[in-house]
Amino acid sequence: MRRGAGRTGEVTQSGVREDGTRQGVRHEPVPGEETSTGTGAPDGEGTPTAGAERSVGEGTSAAGNAQASDGDGTPAGNEKSSGGDGTPAENAKSPGDDTPAGNAKPSGGGGVAGGAGDGGGRRCGSRPRRRRRALKWSAVVLAVLILGTAGTGYLYYRHLNGNIKKDALNLGDNKVAAPTPNAAGQTPLNILLIGSDARDTEENQKLGGARETFGGPPLADVQMLLHLSADRTNMSVISMPRDTLVKIPKCTDPDDGKVYPATQGRTMTNQSLGHGGPGCTVATWQELTGIHIDHFVMVDFAGVVSMADAVGGVPVCVDANIHSRTSDGKGSGLKLEKGTSYIQGEQALQWLRTRYGFEDGSDLARAKAQHMYMNAMVRQLRDNATLSSPNQLRRLAEEATRALTVDPGLDTVKKLYDLSDELRKVEPERITMTTMPNRYVGARVEPTEDAEQLFRLVREDIALDGKDRTKKKTGEKASADPAAADDEIAVQVRNGTRTDTLAPAGGRASTVAGLLKEEGFTQAVADTDGSWSEDRTLVRYPSADLEGDAQRVAEALRIPLSSVQRSTDVSGVTLVVGADWRTGTDYKAPQRNDETPKSAEALNGADDKACMHVNPGFTW
Repeated sequence: MRRGAGRTGEVTQSGVREDGTRQGVRHEPVPGEETSTGTGAPDGEGTPTAGAERSVGEGTSAAGNAQASDGDGTPAGNEKSSGGDGTPAENAKSPGDDTPAGNAKPSGGGGVAGGAGDGGGRRCGSRPRRRRRALKWSAVVLAVLILGTAGTGYLYYRHLNGNIKKDALNLGDNKVAAPTPNAAGQTPLNILLIGSDARDTEENQKLGGARETFGGPPLADVQMLLHLSADRTNMSVISMPRDTLVKIPKCTDPDDGKVYPATQGRTMTNQSLGHGGPGCTVATWQELTGIHIDHFVMVDFAGVVSMADAVGGVPVCVDANIHSRTSDGKGSGLKLEKGTSYIQGEQALQWLRTRYGFEDGSDLARAKAQHMYMNAMVRQLRDNATLSSPNQLRRLAEEATRALTVDPGLDTVKKLYDLSDELRKVEPERITMTTMPNRYVGARVEPTEDAEQLFRLVREDIALDGKDRTKKKTGEKASADPAAADDEIAVQVRNGTRTDTLAPAGGRASTVAGLLKEEGFTQAVADTDGSWSEDRTLVRYPSADLEGDAQRVAEALRIPLSSVQRSTDVSGVTLVVGADWRTGTDYKAPQRNDETPKSAEALNGADDKACMHVNPGFTW
């Protein structure tokens, strides 16, 4: 779904002007995250990240709501796979590429898919040392950086901008409020990384296999939320398994106006992409998590291969020889010897898609392997200057921009460069990879209470590595703005006690409005016109001249000042009764637990000892 010309992005200190020329700014290594692409087809192993494959015989309804199943009618999902001994393997896929991998080390500087690193084309510029310094992070953002150093001029810049496909950010009707800026005026950044299993080109069909899916609706088989903290000190990533059961909201395709009704029950989250585009996947995430999403980046099979080639080899580890191939020919074809191997190109795609052979053969094991790859790639790009040839850089720029689909906020090279400039500020030690805590529901999975804890930490911009807990609390400072008299303060009270599992507690807005009136706030009224959901009770105000009034309301009900927030989503002082005050007249602030749940299986970006466990049935 290619859109028209992108709008000009806000200028940051990225060193690239909107006309493609350079400013005299020295660039440091740029952190980011690779979006591994598509999963979930009945070929070798699904698409590259965080999700189980669609199994043989899987169908999708016109609205994309049909459940996946194996050819024999059994549900396909996160079931454990069998070994290569011929025993049944659920959720299996049809044969994929059987290219052996081996322990090959990367060649000098790495090649680029489709050609040698120094072949053909004129040189794109000079100062290779600066270029190498700039090109040291995620493969998704990697190509963006080239343009800050290639010096190929305005026409080439326009050409690359034309390669980037764009789509609407949010196709749903409901919006989630942007987070409140911190004391320094900074706000966090949330980016949804989507891997599409689309087989819409000859190259994607060759890489993805599963001939029976050619021409079918694409699936969002890779879904990772990247959260960059407001102060840019840390980054958190949450993977959601492709067969997580969710309610997909009503979405409207901006191209043709087609309306996809909200699903009546829960269905697999990967089907959201077929409901009008990636903007419906964004809407689904926001509905489930309550997290405001600023951008999305979507990549396909071919994009993963070309960018993995350009990186020049990423080290991965297995604790035994592995060959991801079942006795009936299913599997990714990944073949590695025990220990550390350097993988790139199609071999990297095999790693990212492998399910059969890793641990219990589930999507959860595959997500762990993807996290290991992404962390290793970040370290590799930081530690080594693998891209030195101008022709390598230009080829990577071409491949990467053709592979990306983004929202209008990222639809030019400069905007992508500015994003990379933000991501580069985070050291690997402050990157935390997690998988959404879940439990099985038949062959599918659903979020658990721990998942809501993880979502809350991201909503409140709390680092998942726990290192923020030593920071001085900043939310308890009394306002310098004097409060008006209690009977002059207008207060709206809303019932926000609804949760994912509980209906709103009846009458809470009226009850708490009554408490305020008893305290002398005679202008307190219950707002019963909407539906809200908040984990904890909050007092919001729209502007600095009402901060003192908001704090006075909180003080009267013994609500901590840390729960008083400025927000542009309210027009006056507004008290939202949260799920932590469903009953009673005395508010008791709950003891806060800001630890990352163990069930999220957090992996630190600096952990270079991680090694995937191989299922004994897939060794050789």
